[in-house]
Amino acid sequence: MHHLPLERAFTLIEPGPVVLVTTNDGTKNNVMTITWTMVLGFSAEFAITTGPWNHSYAALESSRECVISVPTIDMLDIVVGIGTCSGQDTDKFQKFALTAEPGKHVRAPLIKECLANIECRVTDIVDRHSIIVLEGVAAYCDDKRKEKRMLHAIGDGTFVADGDTFDRKEMMRSKLPIGV
Repeated sequence: MHHLPLERAFTLIEPGPVVLVTTNDGTKNNVMTITWTMVLGFSAEFAITTGPWNHSYAALESSRECVISVPTIDMLDIVVGIGTCSGQDTDKFQKFALTAEPGKHVRAPLIKECLANIECRVTDIVDRHSIIVLEGVAAYCDDKRKEKRMLHAIGDGTFVADGDTFDRKEMMRSKLPIGV
């Protein structure tokens, strides 16, 4: 093994998948790319890392709601494009030809082109770590979508896509929540 500079250690365990988080500030929809996500157990609780450096943060903080949209590998250039421009001066839905579908529980829109969408409410903001804790209130998945491979950011400008799936559900049955 060779030495890796500590400031690059995060690239070894950068979480995934990459998600798009939509917000609505009361007048305008916006979307940002988030690569740091976390599931908080088997319930529909999640965490993302973001802060005031992202234009969407103000809408997320004031509305206390958003949608987590899960893009697939065929959307890689859109995902990177969204993450490299600002909603302050760009209508990202228009620029990237995304279809905003109304949520049933939140003002933030779902993204039709994504594999899945989760409507969420903000339950906590941990300023010290720039963590936003979210509670899912509704989830949707496009089972008819052909492409289902999700993206994972390495953190250095490269990405990995999901590959083969290995089924060990029966072997793990005693550890899985009921209904999974």
